Amino acid sequence: MKNRYVDLITQTFEFPQEDFEVVDNSLEFNGIPLKDIIDQYGTPLKITYLPAISSQIQKAKRYFNVAMAKADYKGSYTYCYCTKSSHFSFILEEVLKNDTHLETSSAFDIPIIRKLEEEGKIDKSTFILCNGYKKENYTEQIVGLIRDGFTNVIPILDNVQELNAYEKLSSEQKIQIGIRIASEEEPNFEFYTSRLGIRPSAILDYYKSRIKDNPNLELKMLHFFINTGIRDTAYYWAELNKCINLYCDLKKYCPQLDSLDIGGGFPIRTTLSFDFDYQYMADEIIRQIKSSCDQKDVEEPNIFTEFGSFTVGESGAILFKVIEQKQQNDKEYWNMVDSSFITTLPDTWGIKQRFILLAVNHWDKEYQRVNLGGLTCDSEDYYTMESMKNRVFLPMVEPEDEPLYLGFFHTGAYQESLGGYGGIQHCLIPAPKHVLIDRNEDGDYVTRLFAKEQSAKSMMKILGY
Repeated sequence: MKNRYVDLITQTFEFPQEDFEVVDNSLEFNGIPLKDIIDQYGTPLKITYLPAISSQIQKAKRYFNVAMAKADYKGSYTYCYCTKSSHFSFILEEVLKNDTHLETSSAFDIPIIRKLEEEGKIDKSTFILCNGYKKENYTEQIVGLIRDGFTNVIPILDNVQELNAYEKLSSEQKIQIGIRIASEEEPNFEFYTSRLGIRPSAILDYYKSRIKDNPNLELKMLHFFINTGIRDTAYYWAELNKCINLYCDLKKYCPQLDSLDIGGGFPIRTTLSFDFDYQYMADEIIRQIKSSCDQKDVEEPNIFTEFGSFTVGESGAILFKVIEQKQQNDKEYWNMVDSSFITTLPDTWGIKQRFILLAVNHWDKEYQRVNLGGLTCDSEDYYTMESMKNRVFLPMVEPEDEPLYLGFFHTGAYQESLGGYGGIQHCLIPAPKHVLIDRNEDGDYVTRLFAKEQSAKSMMKILGY
């Protein structure tokens, strides 16, 4: 009987996979020997593999360009990165190497836009799609960008009053705007309709009464957002079809309208059994848009997408050490790790999110079923979910063996901001070190320490001591 950890993984999943393989009983992530990284920096440790970001962007561009070529689609495709997924400078620098554009969600994004332009990483023709419900500070900063010559800033109206903030500017110069459609939520959601956006039934009349007769206002874009992202479900296709029909109806009255912004991105791999046909979905989105436009004799729109998690999610990982195994009853074994799940991977606690979990070393050992416990005194600081029937299996290690290390992978989106990066963590558990990994001109990997482990001194300063 094969009961080694390596046998469990290879028999349960198709393994090795695109960014995972095992060499000498240790895991490599995108060709990076993780045990070497641990030996150099210790644990707990966050890592970001920067080339994965560019790889994801190029994949998405290829999917949509191929889909457009198949359908003889006349519109263009523009890739936008939504900064809320990760605002770090090293993320934006890698993203912007790939002829990409940006989507913002708050007033505090705008200083980042200005800094990127000052440094030459974007220019004033870069598309800046401004989403979100906007307070006065946000709209003022959007207006400031337009006044300063940013020619492709497009505020996406989230409510009918927001236009007031731009009408004064439109008396001085032409301004492009978009409208977010309030989509219906999934049938199992608590509410029927999204709180964000403008009711579809009100958009045409709103355009006629508030926008149509202002010569300096141009409605350029409709924004369609599905919270669950792009998925092959009847719900998704029904909402997309409603959006396309509204676009076609509005286009007949608004010739300047030429773009459709598809919000909600492609999903990322959060289990080794992930199965999603990206090319099929891109093909079908483009096919349905073109078909509806052809039927209504409307020129097909330029397509914008806003991919956040898809852009950065698969670049991230966090590595832990098992510092002790506790047997709490006849059946339950707890592997205690050297950090907290609540603080380092808050989605595992807040929304029970799964991530890919794999042992880093000891792949030749027998496996056992375990629970994973974090360092805080909170009873919710644990992780028990994996794709194998909500169970965690890890190598069985003896006291005299090298410690067991494990990794959570594809954690690069949202976790730092949700966890309060650089701030106060639950039970004052420090934020771990953060290491960036890149490739040099020879293809060898290089590492750089971006942030040290959070210190007691920095936390005491925040707390006023």
